[in-house]
Amino acid sequence: MIDQDGSQAGVVTIKDALYKAEQAGLDLVEIAQNVDPPVCKILDFGKYRYEIQKQKKVNKKKQHVIQVKEIRIRPNTGDHDLLTKLNKAQKFIASGAKLKITVMFRGREMSRKEAGMALLNRVTQILEDVAKIDKPASMEGRRMSIILSPR
Repeated sequence: MIDQDGSQAGVVTIKDALYKAEQAGLDLVEIAQNVDPPVCKILDFGKYRYEIQKQKKVNKKKQHVIQVKEIRIRPNTGDHDLLTKLNKAQKFIASGAKLKITVMFRGREMSRKEAGMALLNRVTQILEDVAKIDKPASMEGRRMSIILSPR
């Protein structure tokens, strides 16, 4: 058991611990239940719960969520359309998001996977000054995709 001032009171029976907590006008809270004997502390439970919630908020604020933006193209997308999409891709990468570029195949286009691979290689060459390859090209069903992250 740990007293309200933080000093260790040693191993105490539950009855004695509850009596000491009642004398102090505070609560007896089990801090670590997985150890033998369990560790209890005399404190104000409302204040303890508030501190835990406050710590969770701080941890959530420090947490950085990485966004993954996706750009979809087809194997025979025109040059001008591709450059327009890659301008948007550069903006996504500049904002700090990861970028997933997906080549979608339809029907007989599946027999020309090398055209999709060539298109992805061309895209990575255009974006190589602002992005690096996170995950190389992989085929998932009728889609071939690559993931890029900011340099």
